[in-house]
Amino acid sequence: MELSFSALCLLGCLGSVLGFGVDPSLQIDVLSELPLGDPLTGALQVQGLHNGSKAFFFQGTSRNVKASPEKAELFFQKLRNKHEFTILVSLKQARLNSGVIFSIHHLDHRYLELESSGHRNEIRLHYRSGTHRSHTEVFPYILADDKWHRLSLAISASHLILHVDCNKIYERVVEKPYMDLPVGTAFWLGQRNSAHGYFKGIMQDVQLLVMPQGYISQCPDLNRTCPTCNDFHGLVQKIMELQDILAKTSAKLSRAEQRMTRLDQCYCERTCTMKGATYREFESWTDGCKNCTCMNGTIQCEALVCPISDCPPNSAPAYVDGKCCKECQPICVFEGKTYFEGERETIHSNSGDCILFECKDYKMQRVVKSNCPALSCPESQQISLSNSCCKVCKGHNFCSEGHKCLENSFCKNLEEKAVCSCRDGFRALREDNAYCEDVDECAEGRHYCRENTMCVNTPGSFMCICKTGYIRIDDYSCTEHDECLTNQHNCDENALCFNTVGGHNCICKPGYTGNGTVCKAFCKDGCRNGGACIASNVCACPQGFTGASCETDIDECATGRHGCANDTICFNLDGGYDCRCPHGKNCTGDCVHEGKIKHNGQIWVLENDRCSVCSCQTGYVMCRRMVCDCENPTVDLFCCPECDPRLSSQCLHQNGEILYNSGDTWVQNCQQCRCLQGEVDCWPLPCPETECEFSVLPENECCPHCVTDPCQADTIRNDITKTCLDETNVVRFTGSSWIKHGTECTLCQCKNGHVCCSVDPQCLQEL
Repeated sequence: MELSFSALCLLGCLGSVLGFGVDPSLQIDVLSELPLGDPLTGALQVQGLHNGSKAFFFQGTSRNVKASPEKAELFFQKLRNKHEFTILVSLKQARLNSGVIFSIHHLDHRYLELESSGHRNEIRLHYRSGTHRSHTEVFPYILADDKWHRLSLAISASHLILHVDCNKIYERVVEKPYMDLPVGTAFWLGQRNSAHGYFKGIMQDVQLLVMPQGYISQCPDLNRTCPTCNDFHGLVQKIMELQDILAKTSAKLSRAEQRMTRLDQCYCERTCTMKGATYREFESWTDGCKNCTCMNGTIQCEALVCPISDCPPNSAPAYVDGKCCKECQPICVFEGKTYFEGERETIHSNSGDCILFECKDYKMQRVVKSNCPALSCPESQQISLSNSCCKVCKGHNFCSEGHKCLENSFCKNLEEKAVCSCRDGFRALREDNAYCEDVDECAEGRHYCRENTMCVNTPGSFMCICKTGYIRIDDYSCTEHDECLTNQHNCDENALCFNTVGGHNCICKPGYTGNGTVCKAFCKDGCRNGGACIASNVCACPQGFTGASCETDIDECATGRHGCANDTICFNLDGGYDCRCPHGKNCTGDCVHEGKIKHNGQIWVLENDRCSVCSCQTGYVMCRRMVCDCENPTVDLFCCPECDPRLSSQCLHQNGEILYNSGDTWVQNCQQCRCLQGEVDCWPLPCPETECEFSVLPENECCPHCVTDPCQADTIRNDITKTCLDETNVVRFTGSSWIKHGTECTLCQCKNGHVCCSVDPQCLQEL
């Protein structure tokens, strides 16, 4: 069967993302999970690209934006061992800044790190592959331009797609990321660690989605048209496996059809087996006190109804061995009492002698007295019997001498004889309790199952099973599982949990909107003039505005919150104010500059020269170059380059022990690093192109070498048309791995048609 890529595309399209909502269990919303907003943390909340979520301004280098170990572990539980995920972020990065957007690393191992270099105009992705080697993918692109950009990086196994502003920029086949994150892995935001990679600018909507096409949630107009490499890989492998199963099943079906042809002349019926005996269909038999019939291979039994016995003279109905119903048996009549054949009775003479009689041939005949065994108990503990002249000790085990207790019955010792008794949960089928049947406590209402349970009959007893959605209290009662009470629900912190039969519902609290698992603050009238909704009907207003919806401009003139001179009039403006000279009057000290009135003491920047400052001093305009106050954190570095700390500041080496001056370069972990204006920027060392099918990266070297043995290679140019046959003759797609049949620690891999197997020593130690 030939495989058409278009056909596989069609299959992949069936699994494409049809909606734009994201399951919260697949989403890591970084900014909402980290405690940001405090200026001390180095991230201040500001106006973002939109008002739908919070945005934060990252500045300075005295910050430690890092997830707590508990919060990081919650992130990693969703990411661990996943090979399909998407990185989303909206950002506005300062010009020339080289910073880390986020970093997931353990010690010196970067498992996932996204970096934007403003010095080399590159986006870099650092990760580790299944061979435990570090990799860096470099994408030439300018992000650090002080403009808003929406970035998404979608990874599906070895398939990678980079979108910027909803435009697909790069699509590559890379090594599959290794996401077996160890305990103790750290999650940093806006920096690599406490000393390097400081991102400077604004970030919003930083998310990791455990799904391959997460960019659709950022750009809904981009829909998926074909499967990812991981989808294609799996589809081809599954089709090959199905082809093998189909061939084997067809062969089995052919053999079965041949056998069925030979059986056309045969008549087959289902039989039943009971106690080692085989019965044909519709055959009936008696088992103890039950009549049983074989019906379509199943034994069906019902209690035996005994006929009324009409016995001749000198006989009476009695139980006989192996029979359930009474049959006529010969009797003896002795001193007004009736005895059956074989029954014995003792008579004591006037002298005290014991005479034993036995019913035999319709007469009570005297039995020759035999010697009685010596007893080991005192005479006070000896008991006389009605059917023997020999006494026994109290507690004598009559059952050990033989009994006639049969189905579901047991022998019970009394003081003078043994009797049969039905086991618990069974009732007697005849008066001597030799045969007993199971009591259906459920059908007869003889159970103790309470509400929310179902009664199920068992041999000799019953059990109470909880109905769906209920949990057990004790053996007889169940209660509803209240996920809300036990906090086993997935409702948002701003949602109400309502318990239901077998589940629960989440409803957002008043003032919040969403599906219950995710609830966001809702402001009924919206937030105007750039305000942001931060709680139910609560808007955070920008400077100069107030009111429930930030709809009211603060009148600085009316409240006296202005700096106008006494001879000028304050005019309120949206978000501010202006000081103007009264109409028809000449305010003392005002100036006219470029056709505009400037008030006494007013300072302004020239429109055609941002570095020159003018002021009005008692009617005179005075202009000069801006005075550079390097202590002012808002100083314009364009006009005051001498205040830029990066021009003269040094850089700290990654080991924290060596200082470099601006312009110095060094090599660290196969990366070329440079100190430029106070920031460290590193990029992969260039390696010569390797035009070979198999290559290996030796330890302590930075560039791969070609090899001929595929089993030694750790990098392969995969050819999806090449397949392997495993030890069970199953076709394996190139790049696939499996545990060798019959072993536990031998891992095999298909490398472009070559099967390579190796034993995992750690697995052997764990056995």
